[in-house]
Amino acid sequence: MVRLSRRAAIAGGVVALGAGVGAGTVAALRSADHGGTHDAYFRNVQGALAQAGLAQPVLVVDAARLDANIARLRTAVGAAHLPLRVVVKSLPCPTLLDRVAKGLSTNRFMVFNAPMLAAMLALHPDGDYLTGKPLPAPLVAHLYATLGAPALANVQWLVDTPERIAAYAAIARANGSRMKLSCEIDVGLHRGGFADAAALAEGLKAAQAAGCFDVAGLMGYDAHVAKLGDGDAAWADAQSRYAAAIKALAALVPGDPQRLTLNSAGSYTVMRHTRGTVANEVSVGSAFVKPNDFDIAENKDLAPALFIATPVIKAGRPLDLPGHAYLNGPLAFMDPNTAQAIYIFGGHWLADPVSPPGLQTSDLIGLSSNQQLLTGSWRVHLKPDDSVFLRPHQSEALMLQFGDVVLYQDGRIGDRWPVFPASA
Repeated sequence: MVRLSRRAAIAGGVVALGAGVGAGTVAALRSADHGGTHDAYFRNVQGALAQAGLAQPVLVVDAARLDANIARLRTAVGAAHLPLRVVVKSLPCPTLLDRVAKGLSTNRFMVFNAPMLAAMLALHPDGDYLTGKPLPAPLVAHLYATLGAPALANVQWLVDTPERIAAYAAIARANGSRMKLSCEIDVGLHRGGFADAAALAEGLKAAQAAGCFDVAGLMGYDAHVAKLGDGDAAWADAQSRYAAAIKALAALVPGDPQRLTLNSAGSYTVMRHTRGTVANEVSVGSAFVKPNDFDIAENKDLAPALFIATPVIKAGRPLDLPGHAYLNGPLAFMDPNTAQAIYIFGGHWLADPVSPPGLQTSDLIGLSSNQQLLTGSWRVHLKPDDSVFLRPHQSEALMLQFGDVVLYQDGRIGDRWPVFPASA
């Protein structure tokens, strides 16, 4: 179904008004031609895919860029003496996780669901695990029933309310085991967790009274800092909130709180933490491959290392709008980047076209998971079986949609890395 956009309405208006629209007005409304061809980098990746016989949508990881990102983050967190916890959901591929963990010399992982926790425990039984969100009690009970308490001894279970602490206590007692608890604290994101030091103190007292927990630490996620206009003020507030939580922790849990897990950060804020933080470890996942959601100033030294490559199915013909053919010419005149219709294999991903330049999705035709329409100017030279490259917005769920990840290394496609089974 064709949906008329503002640009199409303008094009239609130009047709209707004809000479009544001034040349200067038309020129001001016209879009520039952004079309072009693959640069040397993407030409080389396209050639490597063709040589490897890959003719379906695939996720490509650039090995050199990945390793450079690992090295940059290793240097940054190393200088700050901050251990790094690798976020599994953001890199849901065992070989990729191993490469990152080895590059950082860490065995710390953050997990967000039961299937990936079970898979990681099988691969790394001696790993140090922290759940990145509070998991429903029935799911935790199922893990204890299927894996057994000894397998879960190195897991820190994130809790956010006294009610969840009580539910987890019932699981611990049913299994005759002690559970490690870390408390989620709200440092300004307002997504939940203990809202302030007083609420945290009540949660800690409830955990201690239950008699079946070891308090393992705190987790305060601060992604909002990178998304607010005054990031410095948000950062200062987050650090103040976290410091107050540490003080409440120290008042109730014997020993130095620095021996516990004081987790924070993420790919949006890790670089801020390396310049000084009250936390004693940081979590990072997406930044190692840098999807475009993480194109922020703090991450300027990291390189995009993850791309979707998909074959062109059809190209070289003008865009011909069903039922609105009268708009074809005016629309192409007003926006030359809509002149050519290019259909790719698959589509409707959380991703944006990145090469060749000038490709865009059509807000007239809409999205398709089968043959996505992209439009471009006549300066885009593509033919069937050429590749179009898209850059993902994120890495996590998207990485489970393509089968094996393929590694681009030394100008060719090398290893193929299986990903975890699909899970939410």
